[in-house]
Amino acid sequence: MKFIQGQSRDQINLFPVSLDRSIDPDNEVRIIDLFVESLSIKDYGFRTDFTENGRPAYHPTDLLKLFIYGYLNKLRSSRDLEKECKRNIEVMWLLKCLSPDHNTIANFRRDNPKAIKKVFRTTVQIARHFDLIGGKLIAGDSTKLRAQNSKKNNFNQAKIERHIAYIDNKLEEYTRALSEHDGEDKEHIEEDIKKQQDRKDQYRELEKKLKESGDNQISISDPDSRQIMLRNNITEVCYNVQTTVDAKNNIPIDFKVTNQNDSRAMGNMVQRAKSILRTNDFTALFDKGYHTGSELKIAQELGIETIVAIPGVPATSQAPDHDYNYEHFNYDPLSDTYSCPQGEVLKTNGSWYKTHGRRNILISFKQYKTKTCKTCPARLKCTRSKTGRLIERSIYAENYERNRKNVVEKEQLYRRRQTIAEHPFGTIKRQWGFSYILTKQGIDRATSDVGFMFIAYNLRRIISILGKDQLMKYLRILVPLYLTVLAFLRGGISRLEAFVFQKIICLWQLQLSLKSL
Repeated sequence: MKFIQGQSRDQINLFPVSLDRSIDPDNEVRIIDLFVESLSIKDYGFRTDFTENGRPAYHPTDLLKLFIYGYLNKLRSSRDLEKECKRNIEVMWLLKCLSPDHNTIANFRRDNPKAIKKVFRTTVQIARHFDLIGGKLIAGDSTKLRAQNSKKNNFNQAKIERHIAYIDNKLEEYTRALSEHDGEDKEHIEEDIKKQQDRKDQYRELEKKLKESGDNQISISDPDSRQIMLRNNITEVCYNVQTTVDAKNNIPIDFKVTNQNDSRAMGNMVQRAKSILRTNDFTALFDKGYHTGSELKIAQELGIETIVAIPGVPATSQAPDHDYNYEHFNYDPLSDTYSCPQGEVLKTNGSWYKTHGRRNILISFKQYKTKTCKTCPARLKCTRSKTGRLIERSIYAENYERNRKNVVEKEQLYRRRQTIAEHPFGTIKRQWGFSYILTKQGIDRATSDVGFMFIAYNLRRIISILGKDQLMKYLRILVPLYLTVLAFLRGGISRLEAFVFQKIICLWQLQLSLKSL
């Protein structure tokens, strides 16, 4: 039987194929190359000035190209990227056969979190240029990415005290055993006592660091990671990545890596969205994890319409008959009173009280009650309390009520939230497998890792919508325009006329290119 045969490895070609001809004209690496070449690397904060002593450094454009290629192809490890430089013909073309080692690659990601964030913002600008971002409806959400820190290496005060108590019990056992043995047994017991005492000293040192930090927990391997609730009392030591996604094409316009839960995140994210979109004429959708009065107040004072899902009321906080739940009590702002379903008026003494609400957030509230509860025929339907019904009105009650009105009136709009916000996470975590933070030793390094995830996602999304040809035409015009500006800045004022002429030509080419699209 005949088979297709390969060439001999020892054969010499008379007309060898160049590296450039080995890469198809529409290959994705050409888009990466054009995209990075269009960036003002130095202005973004990448370091380009190095001392002349020793071996020359790699230019940041080459390392940036390598990382973008890696994340687009599900490769994040610096060692894996080092291997690709020596065996992957696409990477060889992209880096012109450069082969940085894994330490150089890893250090580039570690040292440039802010600059990488600016590259992400450039992908958002490209999307806006092609009208891929509507700017009228955004959805906010978060996802937890597991940190390089096990639960075993995460401690709070209670956990440290449990370990110390266990060690104290062991030390008591060893002390009793020591009085009953001699010889070799005694030496072994003394060694065990020393080991346990050393462990106790380590926990005391951890306890000291915990108190000095002012935080409620401490992580050893990755100090900025925190144990956060995932769902149904399931926790993980992780980072919480906040995002805002535009509804038109499910393109993320912003992200922020945090180590806190969602309850205090919405206000800052809508402020950032306002700066990015340069308007407050948009609607923001968030799930019930963001339903916090102070955050609703921030968004509403910015003039941004927010629709935040309302958490369910626990059974213990509901009336025996649901017709007598809080939402059926009417508030009169002029008299500062409530009227119940029976028509009775609940009044306040005007005092403000403080308590810890959901997720241990301190809130202020006033109390409303009436003496007629004792003789009310509907009392058993209204409350289980012996003293009568008590209504608590938060300082953010108006903000909650305004949001509740939005939720009721625009329920169909809110139903779109999940399809908008979950799209990037589904791709990044499920399809690409980036369900954890690769780096450790701090939130800045985690931000670099997540930044490359979203750069890769946005580029993939833009390519998917526009097509490779359209994006490459745009970038081919953008690169010479950037190089012209750079040449002018280096050449000085005397080259003003040449610069203006070249800029007009570039803009003319850009206009023709966009018309042809």
